[in-house]
Amino acid sequence: MDALELAGLTKTFGTQRAVDELALTVPSGSFFGMLGPNGAGKTTSLSMAVGLLRPDSGTAKIFGVDVWAEPVRAKALVGVLPDGLGMPERLTGREVLTYLGLLRGLDRSEVEARTQELLEVLELDHEDDKQVIGYSTGMRKKLGLAVALLHAPRLLVLDEPFEAVDPVSAATIRTILNRFIAGGGSVVMSSHVMALVEQLCDRVAVVADGKVVASGTVSEVQAGGSLEDAFVALVGASTRGAEGLTWLSA
Repeated sequence: MDALELAGLTKTFGTQRAVDELALTVPSGSFFGMLGPNGAGKTTSLSMAVGLLRPDSGTAKIFGVDVWAEPVRAKALVGVLPDGLGMPERLTGREVLTYLGLLRGLDRSEVEARTQELLEVLELDHEDDKQVIGYSTGMRKKLGLAVALLHAPRLLVLDEPFEAVDPVSAATIRTILNRFIAGGGSVVMSSHVMALVEQLCDRVAVVADGKVVASGTVSEVQAGGSLEDAFVALVGASTRGAEGLTWLSA
């Protein structure tokens, strides 16, 4: 069964159609990268896929469970690191994980054990006395990943998980995600970093103007070139202005 299946997803804000009948299938066990220029509809699509934003039309299914028809079942299967993650800022990281774990109905002893292990692995255990309001952007990103992993989901949907994260922590996160895949999990990750997608992902989709313009294995989308070159060609981007700004020259 596919980990994620999106069919005909559409969302309009005012007169702007942000997502236009988007269709996408993520096979179970895959590390799936989603690429697209700013404003392409990636974040909106992922928000609808996991139940954070209601689509105007279309369906989203997680392991065959309709996200909007059976939200409780669907959300138990997925861990989400959304764009612009908001958290209770007057709690410590440990308190955030404890609160959200109990809210999900996990046993208190299980929550405590998982929280301790996640904080240690992500090197947040030494910040027990610091409230989230004092966290750096990178620390918030790592805590958000811990929240996504806490209930042991089968699918992770991560929006820019490596943004603002230092190289050492990024290496730790890569190891965690690879182990998650090796253990039978599936990952969908949006990113602007082509090298990272090439390194981690086995499949990729390119989104432009609210539609999927290419999808397949990384090698299929690359089509014999680099992923960056394929991306630029697919989204119709240009490097306009490179010949201008002469006033910057010495």
